[in-house]
Amino acid sequence: MPAVFFVCAAAGATVLPATALAQATPVPAFDNPLVKQRADPHVTLQPDGWYYYTATVPEYDRIEVRRARSLDALGAAEAHTVWRKHAQGEMGAHIWAPEMHKIDGKWFIYFTAGRADKIWEIRLYVLECESDDPLRGPWKERGQLKTGWESFALDATTFALDGRRYLLWTQRPKEGDKKQTDIYIAPMDTPLSISGPAVLLTEPEYDWEKVRHAVNEAPAVLVKNGRVFLTYSASATDANYALGMLTAPAGANLLDRKSWTKSAQPVFASSAANSQYGPGHNSFTTTPDGKTDILVYHARNYRDIAGDPLRNPDRHTRAQAIAWRADGTPDFGVPVPDKK
Repeated sequence: MPAVFFVCAAAGATVLPATALAQATPVPAFDNPLVKQRADPHVTLQPDGWYYYTATVPEYDRIEVRRARSLDALGAAEAHTVWRKHAQGEMGAHIWAPEMHKIDGKWFIYFTAGRADKIWEIRLYVLECESDDPLRGPWKERGQLKTGWESFALDATTFALDGRRYLLWTQRPKEGDKKQTDIYIAPMDTPLSISGPAVLLTEPEYDWEKVRHAVNEAPAVLVKNGRVFLTYSASATDANYALGMLTAPAGANLLDRKSWTKSAQPVFASSAANSQYGPGHNSFTTTPDGKTDILVYHARNYRDIAGDPLRNPDRHTRAQAIAWRADGTPDFGVPVPDKK
């Protein structure tokens, strides 16, 4: 991997110096959709040159991992099932949004699961693998990742910056009368635990964040140009689903909500012209040379859905290059049309 490029693969955040901006490189175009019927995609490019990929499967019953030398090759890569839901009790339903991170030489998968007998009693859980080959495992269950209170919780991610590791996740607030999901941050002392109280970073407040459901979820982090960019998804998981963004200086206290500025408008939303609807739940990676930042996300190629959007399997994984404005902020543009 070139010296100009550092991927916090273990941290879940991509970090590049500003000098990379000055290098003129061709803008890659991807063979979208990359992987069909896989939502909530997470991709990490490791120093061995492999892209490791995991995502929500439409059956909500297992966790798969695959790898490839290019993003375009992920769809044809073998999917290895590394874990299946329990037949009863906790971790028995709604297996959602796995993310795989390498931390201190070990692999961890953070995922969401409900109970077999209470499918909406959803919490955060962790798997651990000490093998160099996460496709083969073995993977050990490390139990629930406790956040400080018990309520509907999902979409955990982790990143490290300046020697400190953080957990970001989605949860219903302690106030039981609030029917919404918010995004929180806390410091981590181990890959399995937080070491401080949860700090609320963002909650649904704009109209576009509250279409059908009041939702802020699925945080993802990109660190670049001296800033921390935190994207999240909002509203129902149909064509109204869209990305929002928070921004903080990289040297600020990230555990202080006042350090963050929230964009008033979505930064990535449906495009009828390109037949792309409900883009969201993204992760970040780069081209293999580290010169181009990539947004990986899911979307449908049609607007109208029969029945519950949650039961619709056609959220496909897609990718596109991120442009950068003169002020150093990302320009995600609009979802590009499918190639196939």
